[in-house]
Amino acid sequence: MTDTKTPSPLTHFDAQGQAHMVDVAAKASTHRVAVAQGRISMQPATLALIQSGSAKKGDVLGIARIAGIQAAKKTSDLIPLCHPIALTRVTVEFDIDVDTHSVLCRATAECTGQTGVEMEALSAVSVALLTIYDMCKAVDRGMVMDGVRLMEKRGGKSGEFVV
Repeated sequence: MTDTKTPSPLTHFDAQGQAHMVDVAAKASTHRVAVAQGRISMQPATLALIQSGSAKKGDVLGIARIAGIQAAKKTSDLIPLCHPIALTRVTVEFDIDVDTHSVLCRATAECTGQTGVEMEALSAVSVALLTIYDMCKAVDRGMVMDGVRLMEKRGGKSGEFVV
């Protein structure tokens, strides 16, 4: 009896439903950009510590920026089926919102290659927010990270995506 399964619309599964790394060998190398963002909300006093630079562990946003960049570079080590990518640029930026007692993190990842950089941008945001949590958890264990999502993607066969 022959298995006649329909191919999955999910690219990381083959016709038999087995997980695999997508073959990008035939794809054209193009300039690719992805932008992701997320937010961490906290108590007003915690945000004040971050703003003043007086957190016990040091410059919270500076360390979180470096952590986010490192995460983008290590994405293929963290996400099993991601391709290693030669990133050409990664930026991690923060906007403080005093009214909502939160920090918005926005990461941009770029490369010229055969596959996109969405996972790298998302990893950068996620780890930057986790780093803020780690550095401030001694004073505020109730911080909430949310809204991590892709905001923009350019390059490649599937074209542009903008929220």
